[in-house]
Amino acid sequence: MLLLFSMTFGLALAMAIGGNDVANSMATAVGAKAITVKQAVMIAAVLEFSGAFFFGAHVTSTITKGILNSEVISSDKVLMYGALSALIGAFIWLAIATIKGWPVSTTHSIVGGMVGFGIMAAGLDAVNWVKMFMIVSSWFISPFVGGFLAFVVFKLIALSILRRENPVTATKRYAPLYIAATLFIISFLFGVKTMKMGIYRSLLAGGVFFVLGFLLSFFLVRRYASKNEHKPYEIVEGTFKKMQILTSCYVSFAHGANDVANAVGPLAVVYLALTTGGIGTHVEVPSWMLAIGGFGIALGVGIWGKKVMRTVGTQITTLNNTRGFSIDFAAATTVLLSSFFGMPVSTTHTVVGAVTGVGLAHGLEAVNRGVLKNILWAWFVTVPVSGVISALLFKLFI
Repeated sequence: MLLLFSMTFGLALAMAIGGNDVANSMATAVGAKAITVKQAVMIAAVLEFSGAFFFGAHVTSTITKGILNSEVISSDKVLMYGALSALIGAFIWLAIATIKGWPVSTTHSIVGGMVGFGIMAAGLDAVNWVKMFMIVSSWFISPFVGGFLAFVVFKLIALSILRRENPVTATKRYAPLYIAATLFIISFLFGVKTMKMGIYRSLLAGGVFFVLGFLLSFFLVRRYASKNEHKPYEIVEGTFKKMQILTSCYVSFAHGANDVANAVGPLAVVYLALTTGGIGTHVEVPSWMLAIGGFGIALGVGIWGKKVMRTVGTQITTLNNTRGFSIDFAAATTVLLSSFFGMPVSTTHTVVGAVTGVGLAHGLEAVNRGVLKNILWAWFVTVPVSGVISALLFKLFI
């Protein structure tokens, strides 16, 4: 009965994750009109499930994830009910945020749930406050870095292509470099974060894709430009539109692979405790559990994904394809840099920061500060709200 209860909320959390985090991958493409909302939902649902089921981690760290001191909380019963409390607490907050259209961090929601039950179970000593400080720091660092990079990338595109006397000639010259750089970042991140290939092998793979991408796009961009030589605006925006769709698809696929653990990790802890009676430092995640997580994420994209997508893609600032590409490129680069330095960054925070950065490239008046204020408020209360709900539930269960 407890396992069925946990599976139900595991599926519900996966749906909330799909509904909220789809904005990370598809919002800018929708906002820039590269694809429609309906197309975004269909593409994201397929890619999120595929990433979760085929590339989701079969082994994940336990619910503590370094946030809780394992020597203070060592009871399997406490961990089991704590995992369930964190799972439900994260779901409740994510569901509220998604219905309101607020893009928040799903990882921070889970972290808040863990901190809540940890403090309730063993007091303040249960929490690794150094790790918490790093997470809190990322609330400020990731949106700032994402915004700064998006600002710089858009300005580079403007200087190298948009403001040139002949934008078509400039597109032929510089677009292959942007495409090659995009493929490098995508392949590197896929190697490091999804395939777990290690930094050096991933760099090699990235280098190969950079060279191949440059050579192929060198000819394809010229061919595309020659067919539309009397429509310079369409050539420039059309080229970046294709790159934007590519990056959006990658982020969606990678999100399914990397973030399915947020939904099924706590469920795996409960399952292991009930079936084997013991919880180690790592838990095996069965394929059927990854399927539940992937299905839930895909279902959440279809049912709840539109609101958050509209908030990020249309309500913060006005987007077109060059601006949308700048956002996606900056967000992916920020995640890449965080992998090098081991900083725990939120993709949601990074994307919102990048959207704001592109808006600021056109002046302060280009950014909807009212919407931004609501988003920032939601960020700040994510950990405490999830934590309080989790703590109350844990008290109820124990």
